Amino acid sequence: MTTNEFETFIEKYPTYQKTETIDALRKKDYARLDAGEHVYFDYTGGGIYAESQIEKHQKLLRENVFGNPHSSNPTSQAATQLVEGAREYILKFFNADPDEYLAIFTSNASGALKLIGESYPFSNGRYLLTFDNHNSVNGIREFAHARGADVTYIPVMLPDMRVDAEQLDLELGKPSPSGHNLFAYPAQSNFSSVKHPLEWIEKAHAHGWDVLLDAAAYVPTNKLDLSKVNPDFVPVSFYKIFGYPTGLGALIARKSALAKLHRPWFAGGTITVASVQGDKYYLADGAPAFEDGTLDYLNIPAIEIGLKHIESIGYEVISERVKTLTGWLLENLTQMKHSTGEPLVRLFGPNSSEGRGGAVTVNFYDQNGKAIDHRFIESEANKVNISLRTGCFCNPGAGEIALGISRVELDVCFTRPDNPDHMTIDDFRLCIDGKSSGAVRISVGMVTNFNDVQSLLTFARGLLR
Repeated sequence: MTTNEFETFIEKYPTYQKTETIDALRKKDYARLDAGEHVYFDYTGGGIYAESQIEKHQKLLRENVFGNPHSSNPTSQAATQLVEGAREYILKFFNADPDEYLAIFTSNASGALKLIGESYPFSNGRYLLTFDNHNSVNGIREFAHARGADVTYIPVMLPDMRVDAEQLDLELGKPSPSGHNLFAYPAQSNFSSVKHPLEWIEKAHAHGWDVLLDAAAYVPTNKLDLSKVNPDFVPVSFYKIFGYPTGLGALIARKSALAKLHRPWFAGGTITVASVQGDKYYLADGAPAFEDGTLDYLNIPAIEIGLKHIESIGYEVISERVKTLTGWLLENLTQMKHSTGEPLVRLFGPNSSEGRGGAVTVNFYDQNGKAIDHRFIESEANKVNISLRTGCFCNPGAGEIALGISRVELDVCFTRPDNPDHMTIDDFRLCIDGKSSGAVRISVGMVTNFNDVQSLLTFARGLLR
């Protein structure tokens, strides 16, 4: 970094200086990033945990004895208090009224989505979703298809990859009159980082739809206030917000919507009474009916520690840091050109920091305008200790639109006679006539700093010819 570059950056993004507390925090709580010379740009894939989170959690475990919560003995009660305390804190963190919402512990956001898919009463209903969705939201369509529901996708449009609002309004105005209707979309795309309007929630409610708001990519850098917006189902993964622990998420659900769900089985911890001879069972009330087996009671207390850590920094500071650095990255990366005049990258998503998050998704091109394999870009980044992510990021709908892959090409791929039950990435590339099968995602996050962005830009300039 040169002084002139930083001065130019501050002139364009003066509010970055309001986020200097993160620089001090990085030196104290995330020192291993700089000690290991890591340039981390995979925050959409997973957050980075603070050392203080680990220390507080270890102290809690060292100084106490906790037992399986499914009992009333002293160690069980101690664990139960911490689990229920974390559950209450999740609702508080998202400003969710406990009389209206419940927090159900899951293994991750995908686990929360599977709960909805397997339990939602799709018969004679509709499942409406955007092209821009994570595979775990797409996967719910298999439950919908199996129960005879109509499944409809709303496309996204280039270049910004925002939803066709006119078609969305049209479909929201046609709920099934004889069944239940579920509308699913991400608050923030994990592919293009587009922020989709939260106003859609009440628009859908006005037509009688239940709303599934995938918040997994949104809440690491944005405050979701459930007193202001009222989706029916909100899946989250906590490691994406604050890095630790992994393997824990939640489904935050409105009680009125939860009452519509009917689980296809029962398990340990989900029932009050079950009988072998009587061939009968009775589900527990509320969240326990959806929490199979023994909860991860030793790690759940770390969720509250992580949430308090985020609160100590503040979403306003986090959001401003991400917005300013993303703006600088976008501006500089998209201006790079080869000696032939060909642009180095093509951007998928908005070209400014407004109305988007911190993930910048691109493909790289050589001096002749030919796409460079995203896997090569990742391998080159690995050599200089830059962590970024490549592929379609479990979001095939957005990827197909961004990469120009047509329905005809996909039909050919999926109906090929040779080995129809197996397909590799290389098989797929042959099907789509050599088009790019993925992209490069560079994710700015909470503790990214100016030097990180400059390192990425230096790496990118090294690809110019």
